[in-house]
Amino acid sequence: MENELKDLIGRVITAVATDENDEFYFMQQKGLTFRLAKDELEQPVKIGTAVTGFAYENAEHELQLTKKVPQSGLNQYAFGEVVNVRRNLGVFVDIGLPNKDIVVSLDDLPEVTKIWPKKGDRLMIGLKIDNKNRLWGELASEEIFRGLAAKADQKMQNKDVEATAYRMKIAGTHVLTDDYYLGFIHPSERDDEPRLGQKLQARVIGVRPDGILNLSLRPRAYEAISDDAQMILAALKHQNGELGYTDKSTPDEIKAFFGISKGQFKRAVGHLMKAGLVRQADGRLILNQQD
Repeated sequence: MENELKDLIGRVITAVATDENDEFYFMQQKGLTFRLAKDELEQPVKIGTAVTGFAYENAEHELQLTKKVPQSGLNQYAFGEVVNVRRNLGVFVDIGLPNKDIVVSLDDLPEVTKIWPKKGDRLMIGLKIDNKNRLWGELASEEIFRGLAAKADQKMQNKDVEATAYRMKIAGTHVLTDDYYLGFIHPSERDDEPRLGQKLQARVIGVRPDGILNLSLRPRAYEAISDDAQMILAALKHQNGELGYTDKSTPDEIKAFFGISKGQFKRAVGHLMKAGLVRQADGRLILNQQD
């Protein structure tokens, strides 16, 4: 029976109804009996009728057939949501099966557990069968992601994207955007290393000739500046890009116009100048022309 099961588990099969109770039909294929929940079917099934569905062993170690065929399968990959993490086993992924989550073994996860997926993250997995006929999740390889991805063009430059981290390397993080572009995040373009499967908000800082995006998790210069600097920028825009105040202005002048101390003003202007947003000339603060 073990060999027969290996040929059926994790696959879409056709089995014949041989019995039923209040909740299930009992379907047979190659001498093995699979239960099929009646609430999955719109019409009753007559004994002797063949039904096609996905075969698996549920969480209670019972053989089950479901009409809810998952997108993940043997040599077939799709995203599933992480629903549980066990450090001694791996992570559990919901691929849409009734009463069964698929485990990605700790052997296939990063050695550093702090970058393991958390609940709510997502992994692209297929299925594999071990020598005890148990289904496990198999992380999609780099080749799988490259086969799925589109080639990005220069129009993506400076765009905001949402992406999922799928490979963690010392050189940086590999991601797939929601629009199915491949991306790379260098360690210098992030504060913390993302988790495997983490959903990220990133921006495009470059498009490589091979169509892969260089991404940053850091905010744009104008997004990173302080509230004081934002207020000074708003005042400049309101005054046609120029103000008669610089770091040489008196504390009283600055307090009267901006409502902040000269120290706060100098720090804010310094940040704006470092970001290339303003300059000082002839006793005036001037807004630089932005592309």
